[in-house]
Amino acid sequence: MIRPTTQIYSNYTSEDFHVWKTLFDRQMEILLPIVSKNYLDALEIVNFRNDKIPDFKEVNSTLSNITGWSLHVVPNISPQKEFFEYLAQKKFTATCWLRSFGQLDYIEEPDMFHDVFAHVPLLSNSSYCNFFKGISEIALKHIDDPRAIELLGRIYWFTIEFGLIRENDILKIYGAGIISSNGETKHCLSDASKKIDFDVKRMLSTDFRTDILQDKYFVIDSFDQLYNALPEIKEELEKMI
Repeated sequence: MIRPTTQIYSNYTSEDFHVWKTLFDRQMEILLPIVSKNYLDALEIVNFRNDKIPDFKEVNSTLSNITGWSLHVVPNISPQKEFFEYLAQKKFTATCWLRSFGQLDYIEEPDMFHDVFAHVPLLSNSSYCNFFKGISEIALKHIDDPRAIELLGRIYWFTIEFGLIRENDILKIYGAGIISSNGETKHCLSDASKKIDFDVKRMLSTDFRTDILQDKYFVIDSFDQLYNALPEIKEELEKMI
């Protein structure tokens, strides 16, 4: 299927708005008591609502004034080099198409609900953005080394996508892969998974699977902790390649 490379807001159908509202309401009902306050605050900053599919022009204007970030529309998952190059420029690659109503519970490729609902609000958080950009800069230095990119992918997976954060001694969700997934949201804080304190060496040594609910999650204390770990990530990565 040909996917759009530009968001043309008038092209969204009544089904698109219905899908967005259904997914938004369903996720927020689960997320409210267990998602990071950082995310909830960010959701208000970018003004995401159940009755309005985000308009990228409005989102870019908001983010530009706060952190200098913006969205760059792509038709599907970006190649690694392109993805990291855009991140280094403070641009997050995002799709602008939505799954059908029949795909609410599972879709093979990430759509706008994952890319935008899950990832974009925290692009208004400076510490989170600084870590995101820092990871991309490390990646670009090793972009031709598949092993290095594989290892950095573990850091990305266990933080940006599937990270947990400790707030007032209570575990909360901030990873986008959890936030956009009904099943993962219900699973991640249960006794069915292992919770591990943030540890760069262990994270770099831990493989993951993309086709199952995760069986382990790493826990941070703050986004500053992530940003401050960048030198260690760079050092430990270079030891392993």
